[in-house]
Amino acid sequence: MPSFDLLVSSVLTYGALALAGWALVDALVRPAAGYVAAGKLTKPGWTAILGLALLVVFFAGPMSFLGLPAVIASIVYLVDVRPAVRGLSRGGSSW
Repeated sequence: MPSFDLLVSSVLTYGALALAGWALVDALVRPAAGYVAAGKLTKPGWTAILGLALLVVFFAGPMSFLGLPAVIASIVYLVDVRPAVRGLSRGGSSW
């Protein structure tokens, strides 16, 4: 029977992988012009950051020295950049 620590570690790892993967896929499907129009870092910049974040979380884990900044980068993209770029691609409507 797995221990509680192993269960928590697995949930954190798979959750961070899902978060980073979702952010990377979302960054790839958004139009490049939306990033510039929203005043954010360019699409190649965000895809590089999020791709590196996914690799770091996969190989080092979310609670490592580099894993925490990788998870934070994914959260920043999903909370700040995604709504700005998404709002512009749909005509500025939040609905």
